Amino acid sequence: MNKFSARDITLVAVFAALNVVAAMLVRYGGGIVPFSLMPFMAMLAGGLLGARLGAMSIVVYILLGLAGVPVFAAPPFGGPAYVLQPTFGFLPGFAGCALVIGLLLKNRKQGGFAAYFLAMAAGVAVYYLIGLPYLYVILTFYLGKTISVGQLLAIGFTPFVVLDLVKAAAAAALARAVGRRLNAYGLNDSR
Repeated sequence: MNKFSARDITLVAVFAALNVVAAMLVRYGGGIVPFSLMPFMAMLAGGLLGARLGAMSIVVYILLGLAGVPVFAAPPFGGPAYVLQPTFGFLPGFAGCALVIGLLLKNRKQGGFAAYFLAMAAGVAVYYLIGLPYLYVILTFYLGKTISVGQLLAIGFTPFVVLDLVKAAAAAALARAVGRRLNAYGLNDSR
């Protein structure tokens, strides 16, 4: 069970590549935290690949970037120094997001939209619970900016939470539709 099949490796690689595309494709906002499609991809990874492979696809993406491949959304785009970016904490948060979603949907082959949406919303909560404290620590202790909790929320939460819930609804609908189609053809093995 700990070994990866060729299919597993391919799915992880495809989703890692999709994360690169999502990071580079849509980047809006001139603030510290930009709008991105990365949360959507993390939710899809957890919903379609399951906990282990979904989280692994995000980890592979992060490792590629830390190794120096220019895959991240903001300068320096890659390399170990990226861990000092205020938004870096959201990346491991996305891996946690995919993990939690995959665990919550593990035995839901015919689950309804509500079950999928609640799992996606739980994933959203995970990446905020990891990303926001990291954002605070880097801004406060590394960059020397004193910010309050209210300012932290205004920087990294309030402008994004509604859009992230819209992404969660879209990811829930897509993951449910694809999962049902795979089940209909007998292609969906247990996650």
